[in-house]
Formats: sequence, structure tokens, C-alpha cells
Amino acid sequence: MVNEEIVSSVASYLKGMPLDGTITQTLREAFNDVHFTYCMDDDVHGPKPVFESSDFNLYLITTQEHCLAVTSQYTSATGIVVAEVEEDE
Repeated sequence: MVNEEIVSSVASYLKGMPLDGTITQTLREAFNDVHFTYCMDDDVHGPKPVFESSDFNLYLITTQEHCLAVTSQYTSATGIVVAEVEEDE
């Protein structure tokens, strides 16, 4: 189960780390009870992130209905999407 404390810990852990496709494996090793997905922020549609920063946003995901979906509910969250924010050029 994902809660606000875990999201806060993940956000702190990620600050200053390079973000790429390997970040999910690093996070799974540090937070082994949480499912992680990585993508670009503009690929995420649905509820607002539960954590926002200039480098990345964190979204909650659920598999409650047997399909991966973004959720705003901690009670049904089973994982976290790390969504990299690209700087505007």
C-alpha cells in the first residue's frame, strides 16, 4: 500500500538523482513493496500529481480493476509513477 509518507520518502530520495529508465530498478531496490513506473510527465493523463517539483512529478497508480490506472486515492494506490518534467526550450 502506498501512503503519503512513502511518497514523501520517494520524493526526497529522487532529488538530485538523474532520471531515466533505470530509475525504476533503483527505486524498487530501495522501496521493495512499491511498484514503480517511469515516463515523461506529458504522457500522464488523469488526476493531478500527489507531488510536484521542477524535475519530476509523482502520481499514484492502482491495479484495483485489474488494469493499471492513475488514481488520486491513497486507499487504492499500489504504485507510483515517476514522471520526468522536461524544461521548456
